[in-house]
Amino acid sequence: MTPKKILRRSQPDTHAGWGQNLPPLLRRLYAARGVTSDEQLSYTLKHLASPMSLRGIDRAVELLAEAIEQQQRVLVLGDFDADGATSTAVAMLGLSMLGLQSIDFRVPSRFADGYGLTPGIIERLRDEGQLPDLMVTVDNGISAVEGVRAAKELGVNVVVTDHHLAGDELPAADAIVNPNQPGCPFLSKNAAGVGVMFYVLTALRKHLRETGRLPDPEPNLGSLLDLVALGTVADVVPLDHNNRIFVEQGLRRIRQGEARPGILALLEVAGRDHTAISSTDLGFVVGPRLNAAGRLDDMSIGIACLLADSPDEARRLARELDTFNRERRTIEKDMKAQAQDLLASMSLDLEGLPWGLALFDPDWHQGVIGILAARIREQTHRPTIAFAPDDNGEDIKGSARSIPGLHIRDVLAVVDARHPGMLKKFGGHAMAAGMTLAKSDLDAFSKAFDRAVRDSARAEDLEAAITTDGPLALDELCLDTAALLKRAGPWGQHFPEPLFDGEFRVVSQRIVGENHLKLVLQPVEGGGIVDGIAFNTGPEVPDYTRTGARVVYKPDANTFRGRTNLQLLVDYLEPLS
Repeated sequence: MTPKKILRRSQPDTHAGWGQNLPPLLRRLYAARGVTSDEQLSYTLKHLASPMSLRGIDRAVELLAEAIEQQQRVLVLGDFDADGATSTAVAMLGLSMLGLQSIDFRVPSRFADGYGLTPGIIERLRDEGQLPDLMVTVDNGISAVEGVRAAKELGVNVVVTDHHLAGDELPAADAIVNPNQPGCPFLSKNAAGVGVMFYVLTALRKHLRETGRLPDPEPNLGSLLDLVALGTVADVVPLDHNNRIFVEQGLRRIRQGEARPGILALLEVAGRDHTAISSTDLGFVVGPRLNAAGRLDDMSIGIACLLADSPDEARRLARELDTFNRERRTIEKDMKAQAQDLLASMSLDLEGLPWGLALFDPDWHQGVIGILAARIREQTHRPTIAFAPDDNGEDIKGSARSIPGLHIRDVLAVVDARHPGMLKKFGGHAMAAGMTLAKSDLDAFSKAFDRAVRDSARAEDLEAAITTDGPLALDELCLDTAALLKRAGPWGQHFPEPLFDGEFRVVSQRIVGENHLKLVLQPVEGGGIVDGIAFNTGPEVPDYTRTGARVVYKPDANTFRGRTNLQLLVDYLEPLS
């Protein structure tokens, strides 16, 4: 494992006025995550922020209500990731529930179209005779200046729903709903695209109710919350209180078996029991299988799975997505090996590496360069961009992953300002971004990117670190704690799942499944022995039985041959000095 500095999360005093009915461990964990009141731990829908403070939502509702009344043709334009897929499904299902009859969707091809609403998509719709009366973008559109212009020139009304950061120029859409657009007072700036579309639907339902045009019986938009939860977790947006409400409400529906057949089928093919899932399962089990369609083929397959009403059809599509995910993992494994060889060929240790890494290989696959960039970022703790060839042969497409404290889109904006025209297009978030540039500009861009990172980051930002919640007491190292923590979520980005660290004697260790380290541990201060497992360590590991180990772990319940025991899921370990 790459050496890391182990940091402990600050432990503020728990105020006597809240959490009196909570176990002391949970009060400590919640306080360390910024919780200061019982209300922040209440995940009922009444605590959701009001959609009416979203800028542009009134106009969006007017256009959608008009489309329903006149039965216009509406086209939802999605995106090729899990947030885009769930946003599309929510738009399709929700607008149909509210009375729209003529509705369809399109998803840009990652390979032929690139990201978002482009003039090429509009031209293709025109040539096919498929131009809609109203187009609704979901999880994209805030940067589609040219695409919206092309649609408007052909008489198509456009409602943009998005959550990405706005550029210098906004598209001339008929309505824009995006909490991150300039001048929007909406409190939760962390909403995923699927959350924004859900809010538009709730505002539309309110308008239709007030004007006496709501279908009878009144549609239950809460039935869409499983999709909202999945998209929110899979897009790795910060889980502020608002997003935790979305996720918890969606998880409850899934556990009760009231989810879309497609979500239940994706859990089934992964061997997960839907009655006991957590937010982690959405992020690491369902999300990747859904994303695999957009990475390797066509996200329309993933959306079809989410829209499927028949469990049999959902299972068929889920098996297809599972096959894509296996293929994606194989491609990713090969690309990661190539990238590691490329880093080794640079003959530099970490101190000699550029602060910002820009790597390219002509054999890399556009669909998995984001995952590859994340893997290399984890290995080097450098902001990393992985580039793959564009289909036109002249350009390359890059996917960037950042480190905590460095806003990657802002870094790209600095490069763009210093070198106008070098970046043909770019966009993204604090931690992830995408871009296109000419292959001939790669060397110049690599130097400019490294310089912009050096101007924005500090040397200590490049130190690999892992943050824990400190040790568990001996009486807390038990199955009850594992169950307590699983129920205490939802955990996720900026509301991290608890990690603990402690010093252990290593009674025994062995490699299982070629790459995983199986451990038998005993706390150095005494107590009973406990099993541990560290995944993907590789076959070459130190002999911790000689030294003992400082272990960073999550307590988990492991069931084997009908018996359930405590097992520590090891995120990191190092020999005791």
